[in-house]
Amino acid sequence: MNEWLKKLFEQISTLWKKWTVTQKAVLAGVILAAIAGLFILFSVSAGPSMVPLLDTPITDESVRDKIILRLNEENIKTSVSATGIISVADESTARRMRSILIREDLIPQGIDPWAIFDVERWTITDFERNVNKRRAIIEEVRQHIKALDDVDDVSVVVNIPERTLFAEDQNPVSASVVLYPKPSSDIVTNRKKVEGIQKILKFAVEGLKDENITIADSAGNVLNDFEGMREWDRLTRIEKEQKLIAQLEAQYRAKILNALQQIYGMDRVRDLNLKIDMDMSDKSVQTRDYLPTTIRPDNPETPYDDSEVVQSITLSSETSTTRWQGSGFNPEGPAGVEGQTAPAYKDMSNLYGLSEQSIVKKNELVGQRDTSEVVSPSMGRRTVSVNIDGVWVKKRDENGHYIIKNGAIEREYLAIPTEELQSAAKAVQDAVGFDRGRGDSVSVLNIKFDRTDQFEKEDAAYLKKLQTQQTILYSLVALAVILVAFIIYRMITRELERRRRLREEELLRKHQMEREKTLWEAEQAGMEVSMSVEERKRLELQENAINMAKEHPEDVALLIRTWLMEE
Repeated sequence: MNEWLKKLFEQISTLWKKWTVTQKAVLAGVILAAIAGLFILFSVSAGPSMVPLLDTPITDESVRDKIILRLNEENIKTSVSATGIISVADESTARRMRSILIREDLIPQGIDPWAIFDVERWTITDFERNVNKRRAIIEEVRQHIKALDDVDDVSVVVNIPERTLFAEDQNPVSASVVLYPKPSSDIVTNRKKVEGIQKILKFAVEGLKDENITIADSAGNVLNDFEGMREWDRLTRIEKEQKLIAQLEAQYRAKILNALQQIYGMDRVRDLNLKIDMDMSDKSVQTRDYLPTTIRPDNPETPYDDSEVVQSITLSSETSTTRWQGSGFNPEGPAGVEGQTAPAYKDMSNLYGLSEQSIVKKNELVGQRDTSEVVSPSMGRRTVSVNIDGVWVKKRDENGHYIIKNGAIEREYLAIPTEELQSAAKAVQDAVGFDRGRGDSVSVLNIKFDRTDQFEKEDAAYLKKLQTQQTILYSLVALAVILVAFIIYRMITRELERRRRLREEELLRKHQMEREKTLWEAEQAGMEVSMSVEERKRLELQENAINMAKEHPEDVALLIRTWLMEE
């Protein structure tokens, strides 16, 4: 084996050396193309396979978009081919979505719903073929119903009788379904879902009618007894109608309140009662209007109306005139024989007179217009009542302060003028579409609101403010008195201190003068005076201060000023 491989490699290497560059490039291209083809083949085969939702292509884009949108609501990945076929991930998903599309009438027109139940079987006889067909239908219907999210399990029985020669002898096709709902499912009380299962059965079984279908739950309660649910449907409809009326009343109430509160303020417009009567019954109204015929329309270029309108057009006319004049003698034939003269002419016999009769017949054409419409619902009588409060004005005295009476601010109520109330009523009437002939009623009243709590809070806040102001004022006055007393006390203290210092200075000056006088007298007398050390030192300081004051008067003045400021 190894020798064979060696020979094979030697032959390949020999051929490779003999080939030209072009041949080598062609071989490399072929190998690369083969590798790319294998890669594409493996990637395509390894990709997930998609199952068509409906075998028939959907060319209508609007219908296809509705189906795709419903699939997106179920979080199902879809793909649409170039021909319009919608595909989903697997068969179970396709079966479940077919059931939902049938229930919600999303199957496009022109697509036979029977095609989704088409199951091929090999048969030998017609009997076996029919039996297999019935089994296939039952199984497919069971799988479709079981694929619904609300159904845990289902049992389906379909009875397809044999065809008879006469129609009156033919037994109807019947179906019986027993549902086992999942926990927390509402399929037992949801009429729409039950009707969807009923539609699946009708599409699946040919000739099956609603009255021959029985859908029950595991407890034996019949779910598609819609005749028995008529009273419940009536109550549900009444509840929806009341909810619709309440929503409409809320819209009108918000609209009117917003308009009035922007004018008078939110605090003055609080109460608004609105009642709307609506007739929810379906009414078929047929109206016939007789219209005049326009011979010549109005010319818009002229400033006046030059149209020609007639009530009717004469299609044909006939005039007949009869004139008779004579004696009125009518012979009756031979004597003794009853004549053939009419009684009216007998009364005129043997009379002379003149009779003239004229008859005119006209065939007139009158234009008419017939209108047929179904009215539901129709707006009925509307009743609106709104209360607007007046304005409370606080009274002031000559100084502009509020007048306090009995511990409260004195106020005066200013009512809304009648003209203003009429204008507000007109605005409300236009907002609700007032119609007097329909019996509508709109009342805009001016009634005082009870503002006792509000006034008590305002009065308490104002009195507290006044009390605070008075307290602050008295505090400031007391502080000012204390400050003035302190200033006066300080001034008196300084004055006493100044006077005491002046007295001491005056006393020192007198002592100094007496001492100098004594020294002078002693010198004059030639006596030796002995001075103490303190007196000599004081005398030296005094001489130095005098000399410094003479040499530097400005510095001495600044020093004295500083001493005075410190004191």
